[in-house]
Amino acid sequence: MSTSAPSDAAEAQAIHDLTPRQRIYAIVGASSGNLVEWFDFYIYSFCALYFSAAFFPKGNPTTQLLNTAGIFAAGFLMRPIGGWMFGRIADRYGRRNAMMISVLMMCGGSLMIAALPTYATIGTAAPVLLLVARLFQGLSVGGEYGTSATYMSEVAEPGRKGFYASFQYVTLIGGQLAALLVLGILQLFLSHDELVAWGWRIPFVAGAGAALVSLYLRRSLHETTTAHARKSEEAGSVASLLRNHGRAFVTVLGFTAGGSLIFYAFTTYMQKYLVNTAGMSTTTASRVMTVCLLIYAAMQPLFGALSDRIGRRTSMIAFGLLAAICTTPIMTALGGVTSPVMAGVLITCALAIVSLYTSIGGLIKAEMFPVEVRALGVGLSYAVANAVFGGSAEYVALWFKQAGTEPYFYWYVSVMCAVACVVAIRMPDPSKSGLLK
Repeated sequence: MSTSAPSDAAEAQAIHDLTPRQRIYAIVGASSGNLVEWFDFYIYSFCALYFSAAFFPKGNPTTQLLNTAGIFAAGFLMRPIGGWMFGRIADRYGRRNAMMISVLMMCGGSLMIAALPTYATIGTAAPVLLLVARLFQGLSVGGEYGTSATYMSEVAEPGRKGFYASFQYVTLIGGQLAALLVLGILQLFLSHDELVAWGWRIPFVAGAGAALVSLYLRRSLHETTTAHARKSEEAGSVASLLRNHGRAFVTVLGFTAGGSLIFYAFTTYMQKYLVNTAGMSTTTASRVMTVCLLIYAAMQPLFGALSDRIGRRTSMIAFGLLAAICTTPIMTALGGVTSPVMAGVLITCALAIVSLYTSIGGLIKAEMFPVEVRALGVGLSYAVANAVFGGSAEYVALWFKQAGTEPYFYWYVSVMCAVACVVAIRMPDPSKSGLLK
């Protein structure tokens, strides 16, 4: 104990003494992997319009999209395992090590999808291998969110944690935006037939290459935990997490369910919604979403800074209340919209509401758990709620549409956001807990 104390103090002091420039580099390094992970994960959703028939040749377009959405959702089912596995690694062996492993795993999954033969070549083995690749990516992303959210909250400057931590969703959204931009460029230079035949593979190769850049940046990150904390018996222990911090765990589950559901409804699913329900062309829908996501990313630091002033709990209550009230009217209006400009305005309004949650999503979770189980607490609770509600958003929406009851999906999202509001009202302000200094 005596020999580790000076080392612990030195490690803690090193993080405390980081200059603003060093903190910014740390945020960039951590978030770079976040961008790559989410680019690779979302390019699947955005390119599904082109490759769905290659893996599921039978059925109408809605059925094909339903099948690919099912595999998208299956990737989310691996997230709780990833949240547990990488949370344990991060709490016991350091945040940096966990982040480096997760980005390498995502790279492998993307390369696998890029090289997969189609149904016409290997039959039913094609969708099976596609599922395997998505499960591998889901495991990686399940670990990435909790670890990077924890790291960014720990390395951020006190008093401005909301602002700094908001860049996690800037890069998360940036991953979606980059996916849309790459798809838009491909649409300019390749015909529809070329995209269907082979062009959809290009973004997966690009994402895998970008992972190497992120790996290089993450190698030099400062570790934010001490040796003493990593060697604690409670470090990375699920039993300790549930026994001593069960209320915090359930609270995170409560507001993440609604937050994840509405996030995916107005981001990844929205492109399909504009095409499949509003009747827009694929190209127009992609451009509308590109502009909306760019604005959405720019909103995050503003709402993060706002939380530093008004408190995380207040931001969460405002999110839940506004989302519960406004989701159904906005989705209904989008279903019949004819103007791309009006569609963009409506989506941007919805994303402004969602920003009250996403800008502080990782931070508010990190503030609820002590350092010994922080990465595990953040990653596992988020992954479970995200897998059940976020990962199934597209599938549930398309299922309601196929059943002829699409408006039920709008109400489903509204109700879950109302639940998030109730949870936020009942919880203490986590920024005042003192667990995250």
